Amino acid sequence: VQLQASGGGLVQTGGSLRLSCAASGGRLTRYAAAWFRQAPGKEREIVAAISWSGGSTSYADSIQSQFTISRDNAKNTVYLQMNALKPEDTALYYCAADSRSMFVRNTAYAYDYWGRGTLVTVSS
Repeated sequence: VQLQASGGGLVQTGGSLRLSCAASGGRLTRYAAAWFRQAPGKEREIVAAISWSGGSTSYADSIQSQFTISRDNAKNTVYLQMNALKPEDTALYYCAADSRSMFVRNTAYAYDYWGRGTLVTVSS
């Protein structure tokens, strides 16, 4: 399975972006998925995770209701809606899929498929 993240870009503080993660070469239907991010000089951190059906989601404490993860299994795509963006949200955002579990997991080592990342830059 190959994952392709898109939708990043430059946005002003308070703006919104919607990231997409499209899968090819296989189905994401039975895989849990997640979005991670890595800011310059910082470690990669999980942003949000979603179960195979979309019925269960998990978010980093710092995110709360600011972001929403969702998926459309018919389109083989996972999304991250990001609202009220702040300069500290600037990072390279990666999508990931876990072929060994259908349920939410919050650690990077649980995910075995990774996209290349899409850059989100929030200007002040």
